Amino acid sequence: MSRRDHTDKGGPSLRLLRVGENVRHAISAILTRGDAQDPDLDGKSVTVSEVRISPDLRNATVFVMPLGGDPDGTITKALNKNSGFIRGEMSKVVHMKYMPRLSFKLDESFDEASHIDTLLKDPKVRRDLESS
Repeated sequence: MSRRDHTDKGGPSLRLLRVGENVRHAISAILTRGDAQDPDLDGKSVTVSEVRISPDLRNATVFVMPLGGDPDGTITKALNKNSGFIRGEMSKVVHMKYMPRLSFKLDESFDEASHIDTLLKDPKVRRDLESS
């Protein structure tokens, strides 16, 4: 392949980002329709925030955030258990030579953003920001 899989700055190439975004849209549509016949996923709203594709396009890490959180990990486990079904449904929409294996992980960036927001609302930090 003549194209490089990463840019000069070390990040993913535009191709990997585009493929990841297409996969994210397809998985979101599948989860929205509720096609997976799993009692742990019935009636659950799951946000697919990001999909990271490996440079060889064979593996994908899907970052999800269930509405209301997933403190015991049941939704993430159910998604990983049904990853083969989701992969098969995705193959009907996304046309690739190799359909990537899906690995679902809980997206913790929402928690980090919430923590930063809490820190910025602290009166001591607000006072320091206003004085500058």
